[in-house]
Amino acid sequence: MTPLAEGAGVLLGYEERGAGPPVLLVHGMASGAQELAAVAGALAARARVISYDRRGYGTSGAPQPYTGTTVMEQAEDAAALLGALGVRDAVIAGDGFGALVALDLLLRHPRLARAAALADPPLLAFVPEATEALGAQRQRVDEALRERGPEAGVEAWLAGRVPGEALARARASHRGFYADFAGLASWPATRRELRGLVQPAVVVTSAHTAPAIRAAAERLAELLPTARRADDGDLAAAAGSLL
Repeated sequence: MTPLAEGAGVLLGYEERGAGPPVLLVHGMASGAQELAAVAGALAARARVISYDRRGYGTSGAPQPYTGTTVMEQAEDAAALLGALGVRDAVIAGDGFGALVALDLLLRHPRLARAAALADPPLLAFVPEATEALGAQRQRVDEALRERGPEAGVEAWLAGRVPGEALARARASHRGFYADFAGLASWPATRRELRGLVQPAVVVTSAHTAPAIRAAAERLAELLPTARRADDGDLAAAAGSLL
């Protein structure tokens, strides 16, 4: 049975592996802790790896109704989980939306988060040229939702990137997805705040990263004073380099 811990008002399902310095894995949209299992496995030989389903996903709860979230709300869940497990000075490894959560932890909970690995960070407020592509994406999701239901909207957003059981889990967790979708632009951090972050960070992309997300990653890496870039898509290696 998956253990549960109190988040910021919801129960969060989590898993721990390994021993050593703590690493918290934070998954992205239309995803879950299981989608980061390979990252957890790669790190568990030398770290205490904590992975969890964010609110609205998998084994975790969500308020009723649950139609929207914010990056800060998600970070409060993560901070509460770390507190419940007695963890401080963790490396935060965030994928997609989870990278925004990791950044917020660096800003507002520096005693909990000492470094971050940030994969495909969707900081699209820093990429104004992405507006047209984002509008087209939203239209595809809205049309699929309207014509075939909420699970089809999730599948439209994934656009064939996720197969099999992972796709089935994403479809089943559509409440979490739509809450995230509403909260993508909710993070109010400024360029000045990002320039003031002193914790080490690695900004990760891959050959499959969408052009707008790659542009956001480049701009984020330029803002963070201690950041370095990795373009191999290896979140485990990026997190491991920060241990």
